Amino acid sequence: MSSMPVAGIRPGPTTSNHSPDHAADLVVRNAKVYTGDPLRPRASAVAVRAGLITAVGDDADVLPQVGPRTRVVDALGRRAVPGLNDSHLHVIRGGLNYVLELRWDGVRTLRRALAMLRAQAERTPPGQWVRVVGGWSADQFAERRLPTLAELNAAAPDTPVFVLHLYQSALLNRAALRAAGFTRDTPDPAGGQIVRAHDGEPTGLLLAAPGALLLYSTLAKAPTLDEADKAASTRHFLRELNRFGLTSAIDAAGGFQSFPENYGTVTELAKSGQLTLRIAYHLFPQTAGQELDDLRRWVETVRPGDGDEWLRLNGAGENLTWAAADFENFSEPRPELGPYEAGFEQAVRLLTEHGWGFRLHASYDETIRRDLAVFERLAAEGLFPGGNRWLFDHAETVSAASLDRIAALGGAVSVQNRMSFQGEAFVRRYGAAAAAGAPPVRAMLERGLTVGAGTDATRVSSYNPWVALHWLASGRSVSGRALRPAANRLSREEALELYTLGGARLTGEEEVKGRLKVGCYADLTVLSADYLTVPEADIPHIESVLTVVGGRIVYGAQEHEGLAPELPAVVPPWSPVARFGGYQASPVAGLSGARQAEQLAAAVADSAEQRAWRATRGQWAPEADGGPVLDDPCFL
Repeated sequence: MSSMPVAGIRPGPTTSNHSPDHAADLVVRNAKVYTGDPLRPRASAVAVRAGLITAVGDDADVLPQVGPRTRVVDALGRRAVPGLNDSHLHVIRGGLNYVLELRWDGVRTLRRALAMLRAQAERTPPGQWVRVVGGWSADQFAERRLPTLAELNAAAPDTPVFVLHLYQSALLNRAALRAAGFTRDTPDPAGGQIVRAHDGEPTGLLLAAPGALLLYSTLAKAPTLDEADKAASTRHFLRELNRFGLTSAIDAAGGFQSFPENYGTVTELAKSGQLTLRIAYHLFPQTAGQELDDLRRWVETVRPGDGDEWLRLNGAGENLTWAAADFENFSEPRPELGPYEAGFEQAVRLLTEHGWGFRLHASYDETIRRDLAVFERLAAEGLFPGGNRWLFDHAETVSAASLDRIAALGGAVSVQNRMSFQGEAFVRRYGAAAAAGAPPVRAMLERGLTVGAGTDATRVSSYNPWVALHWLASGRSVSGRALRPAANRLSREEALELYTLGGARLTGEEEVKGRLKVGCYADLTVLSADYLTVPEADIPHIESVLTVVGGRIVYGAQEHEGLAPELPAVVPPWSPVARFGGYQASPVAGLSGARQAEQLAAAVADSAEQRAWRATRGQWAPEADGGPVLDDPCFL
């Protein structure tokens, strides 16, 4: 491919030491490169050949590798960093459903969210649902509240609507209740509650009490895509992740993600070279009581590390046995788990003996302590960890003593910014002091633990990694509330390392991933704003303008728009993504005037809607001088 001369970089001569066969495929120059490599932390140019970095330095360092077919990209002085790696992302499940979901991620007002829902309901054909499935919290809205069931029914009187809020609840309009088959005779499942009116009929509110199985099993009743459309949906989801600079993710599996059935789409995309994100995946037993049978079958057929640099098995989890999993619904009391150690120990023993690592969902220290006791018994036999990687996920309330025990057993931790979205509920239940150390990231690092960072998207937190990086550095939730003090926050460089090298360590790829250095994978992102210097409040608004994975440009925006291959159009044509896209970007916090005007307009509109509502009920009437008369007994 011919190269355009860019700001002084021109193709070099063809000599025996500089032939087209040895020239770089891609050079990114004129960048403020943060390499993550302590031996050379700063640079301005990176050269790439055959998917690997071949030079890092300045123009003089990369010039010898520029040949006639080298693509040279001028970063225009922007910040470039290693590609981001989400260490806990439900990317496989998210991809299979992405084009069917209306994303409220990043929406700043409930008024706007409801307008999107209303417009989507009008576009959705009969038989299909409008589904809002995670990535948002009522705390992000200017109104600081959830939509009401009345608002959902008014927005979509005939189209089923399912709105999931964190791990706490789901809202269904009347049409969705009918489509899901809920009646006065439907019993409450274990761990869930169908809220009912005085006449016994379901209202449309489902509660996780404390488990979310009721919420997810209801969502599973909605129509799904066919195989071809699942592949297209996954490609668009991966492009959306590339939009934010993600180049790798560790898939944490999860409920309703069966192996091998639900892994077929990413497998086929990997075979055809259409993945734009590196995925290390886990296997999660789906049926309670059958976990050991599943694990025995898997350990005899595949091994962690099987695959390649694009798609590879990383181990089991994040559940090994259902009985050992706690629930992270901070609106409900911590669940009291029954006896689970016997089956759990069998699962851990089986995996360890076969060279399998694993990850464990554990929000509470009470669960972590019980798990550690099992590991310590196996360690006394000389069996655990046996050279296998293992980690705890979440660990919001892990204690100092448990961290010491994790370190002694060679474990790791993957933390997510669930407190960005659930922090207010956590404070209400456990208090601000407990929230200050939830999770104690600084204490983990002080013990030398390997720590990776992620989101737990898509059904709780948003998949936007910059929201998570903002939380790590600022300690603030999406409402703006400061949850963690300075002592439990990270520098921006430390947070970025958790999101790059930290994830690579959890998959054993730290020698080839997570830094921009010669010999590493050519995974990098050029940012819309300088992460290291922008005002703290502007970090969540960062996006990528150029994302490179394995030396391929997979996303381009602004000055670099058009450099990445085009994707096929979103299908089905009525998809919410076709109309609204994914994450809803908002003005940067630095634009205080614009943000104030936006919030004021939303507040005025909300006030007008409330006035109209009261007027229809005789609770609002103008006086002779134009002023209101409030006739609501609640205010008398």
